[in-house]
Amino acid sequence: MEAPKAKAIPKALEIHGDRRIDPYYWLRERDNPDVIQYLEDENTYYRWFVERIQPLTDELYEDMVARIPDAEERVPVQGDQYYYYTRMEKSLQYPIHARKRAASRETLAAAEEEIVLNLNDLAGDGYLSVTVLATSPDEKRLAYLENRDGTDRYTLLVKDLTTGEMLPDRIEGVFIDGSVAWSADGQYLFYITVDEAQRPYRLHRHRLGDPVEQDALLYQEDDETCILTLAKSQSGRYLFLTSSTKTSTEVRYLPADDPLGAWTVFRPRQADVEYELEHWDDALLVLMNLHRPNFSLFRHPVAPCEDERLEELFPYDEARYLTGVHPFREAVVIEGREGGLTQIWTFASGRLTRLEWDEPLYTVSVSANRRYDTREVLIHYESFLTPRTTYALDPVSVTRKELHRQPVNGPYHPSDYVQERLWAKANDGTDVPVSLVYRKDARTDGPAPCILYGYGSYGHNMDPVFMPTLLPLLDRGVIYAIAHVRGGSEMGRHWYENGKMLRKKNTFTDFIACADALIGEGYTSPEKLAADGRSAGGLLMGAVANMGGDRFAAMSAGVPFVDVVTTMLDPTIPLTTLEWDEWGDPRDETYYFYMKSYSPYDNVEPKRYPHLIVTTGLNDPRVAYWEPAKWVAKLRATKTGQEALVLKTHMGAGHFGSSGRLEHLRESAEIHAFLLYHIGVSPKRSTAS
Repeated sequence: MEAPKAKAIPKALEIHGDRRIDPYYWLRERDNPDVIQYLEDENTYYRWFVERIQPLTDELYEDMVARIPDAEERVPVQGDQYYYYTRMEKSLQYPIHARKRAASRETLAAAEEEIVLNLNDLAGDGYLSVTVLATSPDEKRLAYLENRDGTDRYTLLVKDLTTGEMLPDRIEGVFIDGSVAWSADGQYLFYITVDEAQRPYRLHRHRLGDPVEQDALLYQEDDETCILTLAKSQSGRYLFLTSSTKTSTEVRYLPADDPLGAWTVFRPRQADVEYELEHWDDALLVLMNLHRPNFSLFRHPVAPCEDERLEELFPYDEARYLTGVHPFREAVVIEGREGGLTQIWTFASGRLTRLEWDEPLYTVSVSANRRYDTREVLIHYESFLTPRTTYALDPVSVTRKELHRQPVNGPYHPSDYVQERLWAKANDGTDVPVSLVYRKDARTDGPAPCILYGYGSYGHNMDPVFMPTLLPLLDRGVIYAIAHVRGGSEMGRHWYENGKMLRKKNTFTDFIACADALIGEGYTSPEKLAADGRSAGGLLMGAVANMGGDRFAAMSAGVPFVDVVTTMLDPTIPLTTLEWDEWGDPRDETYYFYMKSYSPYDNVEPKRYPHLIVTTGLNDPRVAYWEPAKWVAKLRATKTGQEALVLKTHMGAGHFGSSGRLEHLRESAEIHAFLLYHIGVSPKRSTAS
C-alpha cells in the first residue's frame, strides 16, 4: 500500500526579517474535511503497516496482560472515620474506588466495603477520565472531575456517599487537576475554571444546592503566562491558591473554616522566586528558593510574609534539592533529590534524618496521606527490580514497616536481572546518568537490542520504577535504559536550568551522548538501538532524529511537540503563553532563531531517518494534532531511504491516548512491537504453533 501524501499549500511565515515556508500549515484547519480525510488515510496506512508485526504485537500484549495480577489493591489510607483505597480487577478497564469504616488497620479485614466510585459503571464505550476525588470533611460527599473528550476541560460532579445518589450540582469547564477543595463545613466547594486556551485562571466558590450561575468569582489571573492551582493544607485548616509561572509563584491563603472570608497574599510574586506553603504547628511552612537555588524550608507566622521573619528549619545544602513538604502533628516529612535519586527526610525535634535504602537505584515518594494527627505516614518504594512497596513510616522514630508489595503475576526472580547506572560524557564534559535494567544473559552474545527512553523538560524526572509490563521486553533480551538528560531535575535544580530556554540543545546532545555511551560500552549497536519519548519527549525524539538519527534504528514519538517556532508564536493555541518560561518567547529575535535552530519540523532534511512511529490525539490540548501530522507529511516528502514512517491519530482522545487500561496496554504493545521489529527482535512463539 502506498503511503498517503498530504497536499502542499505553501504559506509564508515572516518575522524578524526571516521567512519560513510552511507547506502543511493548512492541516491546522480541523473543520476542513480534507484534514480529517488525511488523518483517516494515515490511520488506514498505519493499520495496513502494523499488520506485518501483528504476531509480535499480539504476543507482547498477551505477555503484558499475563503479568497483570488477577486483582490489585492499594494500601488503604486512613481518614477520620474510613480507610480509602483503590482496587483493580484484571478483566476491568478502570479502577474501583472504595472505603471501609474501621477504627484501626488491624480491623480492616472484617469491615464491610463501600464503593465510593466505580469508573467501570461510568465509562460506557467511549473515552473516560476521572481525576480529582475529594471527599468532604465529614466524609459524606464526594466531589470528582470527569472528562469524556480528552481535553483539560472537566465536569465537577458531587455524589452523596450515604445514599449513593448524585447531587444536582454540576459545574463545567473545571481544570483537570489541582482545582477543587472543600470548605471545613462541607457546605462550599472552591474550584478553578479554564479560559478559551484551557488555561486555569479563575477561582470560584459554590454553595451546595445553589444554581451554578450564582457562584462567586473570587479571583481571576489576568497574566496569560500564569496558571492557578488550589490545594488544602495537610492539617485541613487552610486553603492555598497559587498563581505560578515556571519561574515565580504567588500564594494566597484562606482559613478553611471561613469560606466567605478574604484571601490573603502571603508573598507577592517576584521574578525567579518560587515557593509553596503548608501549615504546621500554628505556623506556615515555606519551601522557597529565595537565595537557595535548590530550595530550603522556612517557618513563618500565619501572616503576610516579612522576609526577616523567615526562620530556616535546618541549614541549606547545595547537594540537596527539596521538592515537597508534608507536615504532620509531630514531624515533617520532606521529599527531594540527592545523588541523582529521589530521597525522603524526616524533621522532628529539630533533627533532619534521611531514609536509607539498600539498592543502588530506586524511587521513593510520599503517598497521599489523609490525616494530620498520625504516626503512620504511608510512603512508596520501588526500583527496576523491586515491585512498588508501601511502608508505614513513623516520622518521629524514623522506623518503617512494610505493609504491602505489589504482586507480580507469573514467575519473577529479581536475581535474573541487573540494574545499574552508566555515566555518559556530554559535549561540554558534563556527566549524564543513564539507568539500565536487563536480564543477566542479555549481553552474552555481544551488543543487545536496546530501547533508550527520554523526556528532559519542565524539570520532570524519569526515575527507575518497577514496570511489570516491561518484563516481556526484558525476557526477550532487550536492555531498557532511561537517559536522565538536562531539562529534568535528576541532578538538582541546575540540571533543569541548564536544559531550558537558550540551553535547550543540551537536552538533545545529552541524549545523543547517552546513545553513544551505550554503543561505545558495547551494550548495543546502532542497528539494535531504538529511542522512545512522549510529548516534550517527542520533541526530544524529533530533534535527535535530525541531529543524531544515525545512532538509532527506530524511534517512537508520542504526541510530539515538533513545530516549536510556529506554536510558540501563536498565543491562541492552548497553553502556549504558559510555555514561554520553558522555551523562550520567539517574539524576541534571540529566542526565535535559537528555537528555529532545533525545531524538528523546521529542520527536516533530505536524508535517511530511523524507522518512525508517531502517535497523536485529535482532541489534544497540550500538543495539537497538527504538529505531528505536519511533521510526518514533511518527512514523507523530504526524507530519503525506505525506512518506515507511520502516523496514528486517536480520533476520540487527547494527550494521554486511550483511557481504558487494556486498551492502553494494546497501544503500548503495538508501539513496542514496531520498535522491536526494527531492532531485530522476533516473536518468541512460532505463528504456526
